[in-house]
Amino acid sequence: MANDDARQSLLSDEKNALLQRRRYRQPINANASEIKHSEQNGNSSLKWLESFVDQQKFSFKRVFIVLAIYLSLGTLCFSLVMDQIEGKKTNGILDAVYFCVVTMTTVGYGDLVPHTTFEKLLSCVYVFAGMALGGIILSKAADYILEKQEILLVRAMHMNEKIGIAEILEEVETHKVKYKFLFSVILLFVLVIVGNIFLYLVEGFEFADAFYCVCSTITTLGYGDDSFSTQTGRIFAVFWILSSTICLAQFFLYLAELCTEKRQRLLVKRVLTRNVTASDLEEADIDHDKTVSSSEFIVYTLKEMGKISQEDISLVMERFRKLDADQSGTLTEADLVPSQSSFPSADNI
Repeated sequence: MANDDARQSLLSDEKNALLQRRRYRQPINANASEIKHSEQNGNSSLKWLESFVDQQKFSFKRVFIVLAIYLSLGTLCFSLVMDQIEGKKTNGILDAVYFCVVTMTTVGYGDLVPHTTFEKLLSCVYVFAGMALGGIILSKAADYILEKQEILLVRAMHMNEKIGIAEILEEVETHKVKYKFLFSVILLFVLVIVGNIFLYLVEGFEFADAFYCVCSTITTLGYGDDSFSTQTGRIFAVFWILSSTICLAQFFLYLAELCTEKRQRLLVKRVLTRNVTASDLEEADIDHDKTVSSSEFIVYTLKEMGKISQEDISLVMERFRKLDADQSGTLTEADLVPSQSSFPSADNI
């Protein structure tokens, strides 16, 4: 027993010495300017990453500008050729804006219809551009709005409880998709009610016809037998159609995400509770040294959970090998110095 303890102690001392040699592989006589240069390069890399993240932040101003340009160009084009469009007309400019919104959202009531070949081709171009705008930019705007309202929703749900902002933020982050889905349901319900009331009071529809028109609009069916025919109705429709169609799209998106998240949670629970077998250890052994370290086990478990793929692991390992200049199997500051120049500057992103 004593011999075993001594052997383990010697092995432990030898391992610690090896780690110390690797840790201090950088030349001892490195002067202060070199150290300062290394720190500056590290700060430069961090600033580059922060700049890249800032560029990905959502900008409402950009969305409004793009939407305004899109609707302005469409209104200008269609107002100039409004005499070539057949159907129920109220006001030239208003009808052009209304036609733009109905076209870009693919509602297509049929109350205003292109007649000439030029007008039909213009409508085709406009609807494809509108679908791209609605699917990419406006949906992102709606997602951003709903995300900002999550805190209000959680706070309202816990109105009678003493809960701080930290707990609210944690709750929102833990169940982000669920609260987005709930808020989209509430907003969609409000839009449907408002649409029904407006059609009943202003357009003079019966309640059943109003509900039918609302459903055919927000689902973009647009049969055309019922639509907004008054000047006031079309002013309302410009804003309501955009809001309701995008809200319904977000509702189904969050519903799909909610189902996916539920399946993911079940998969994670199954992975964490099942028994680990010898074949699991063999597959988790990335460096094939017959032992599985904690990092190898974490990587293998994350792959089983579907959080990462084998391709992700291969890409990271390839980057590690490139950074490991001395091929020691570990990274030190000496390894990182030659690679500092490879970080792109924020101006080049």
